[in-house]
Parts: sequence; C-alpha cells; structure tokens
Amino acid sequence: MDIVLFLKAAVMGIVEGLTEFLPISSTGHLILANALMDFGGSAGAEKAKVFEIAIQTGAIFAVILVYMQRIKDTVTGLGTDPKAQRFALNVVIGFLPAVVMGLLLGKMVKEHLFSPTVVATTFIIGGFFIMLAEKLTARYQTSRVESMDDMTPLDALKVGLVQCLALVPGTSRSGATIIGGMLMGLSRKTATDYSFFLGIPTLVGAGAYSLYKERALLSLADLPLFLTGLVFAFLSAWVCVRWLIRYVSSHNFMPFAWYRIAFGVLILVTAHMGWITWAE
Repeated sequence: MDIVLFLKAAVMGIVEGLTEFLPISSTGHLILANALMDFGGSAGAEKAKVFEIAIQTGAIFAVILVYMQRIKDTVTGLGTDPKAQRFALNVVIGFLPAVVMGLLLGKMVKEHLFSPTVVATTFIIGGFFIMLAEKLTARYQTSRVESMDDMTPLDALKVGLVQCLALVPGTSRSGATIIGGMLMGLSRKTATDYSFFLGIPTLVGAGAYSLYKERALLSLADLPLFLTGLVFAFLSAWVCVRWLIRYVSSHNFMPFAWYRIAFGVLILVTAHMGWITWAE
C-alpha cells in the first residue's frame, strides 16, 4: 500500500468537497492540486482524470444528505403533488443541456482545455463576472423568483444553458449556475439551492458515465483509492454546503470574486517567472 498515494487521494477529495459548491471551480482546483502533488504521475494520468470525476459523487452525497427531506417530499409527491412534479421537471430541464453539450464537446474540452493556464484565465474572467452580477443585483434589485417553487421551466432552461459554460475548466459549475441564476432574476438563495439540486443528476451522471467509459483502466485494486477520495470529498462537502447555506442568507459573493482574480493572477505570474512549474 502506497501511503503517500492515499494521502494525495485524501487531499484531492478534500479539495473537491470544499470547492465543488463554491463559485471558485472544483475542476480548476483539482487540476492545480494535481499539478502541485503530481497525483497523475503517482496514480496514472488517465486514471487520475477518472478519479477526479468519480469523487464528485462523494460531494453530491453531501447535498443529498442536507436536502434529504426536500428530496423525499419531491419523490413521494410525484404522483399527486403538482408542486413536486413542477420542481422535478425543472431539475430535468436544467440538467439536459449539460448532457447534450457534454456528449458533443466533452472530448474536445479534455484534450485542449484541461491546463493550469486555461484555469487561471477563466478564474480571472469568472471573478469579474461575479463582481458584475453583484453590482447589478445591488443596484437594480432584480430578484423576481424568491423560491425554487416559483421557477418556471424557462427559468430552469436558462440556468441549464448557463451551466454548460462549466465545461471550460476553471469556470465553476456552481458559479455559473448561481451567478447566472441571479442575473436572470433568481434570488441569491433560490439560485444557490437550485444549483445544489441541479448538481445531483449532473455530477452523478458525469461520474457514472466516466467510470463506465474508462472501465478498462480500472480494477478492483483501485477501489480503496477511489473510496478514500470519495469519503473525504463527502465529509468536506457536507461541511461546506451547510456553511454556504448560512452564508448566502446575509452575504454576497464578492470575496469569491476577489479570490478568483487573485488566485488566477498568482498562477499566471508564478508560471511566467518560472517560480512554479504548473504541469500542463
């Protein structure tokens, strides 16, 4: 047993769990953590890519746990409750664009865009978009949807289309859906809650598809490593989701915008000066 490899897997899981639902890009942080720890060199480059996607399932289990009552109410009410039916339909509608775009562009994105340089650039651009959204929201008070139950199928489709931007590493799935939702009139809490629920089919589907597609790379011996990452992703995500729900009730996302810009600039500067070698 390679203890160092398992420690790296645990760190990768913690990074995934802490960043998946914040508007700062989990994929971007995983790429950078991989580059710094050489996780791909230890576990195998292709296997490491599957690992990064698979442990997202651990993070989404945390959302399922936190929102278990709402999920139960929706499932049990599908046959008779119009509110449950409308909510489930909105989740499906929001999920479908990512499926289509992922199948069409996923391979190209993995081959050409998964690099620290791309991540740094999208970090910075995303930070400025968060600032813009916060300033527009503060100035015009544009919220017209105060609850997920008030969302229309068109609202769901718009957020689902914006989620497709997260195919570009460093964009942030949660950032795209939350900030995009706010710009389209959802309240901060509604956009955050819907982003969580939209992540359930999106991340579980992506993880299952990746494991199935790359099954030839994996063996039973890989199970302990993957479980390590999954468990640590679950634990750190559970803490993060509960914190974020409280945070959005009285704070905006400006600190995350500044973080994204500062982190992106740091990567570009250190790479240009040769202080840190960010592996492509």
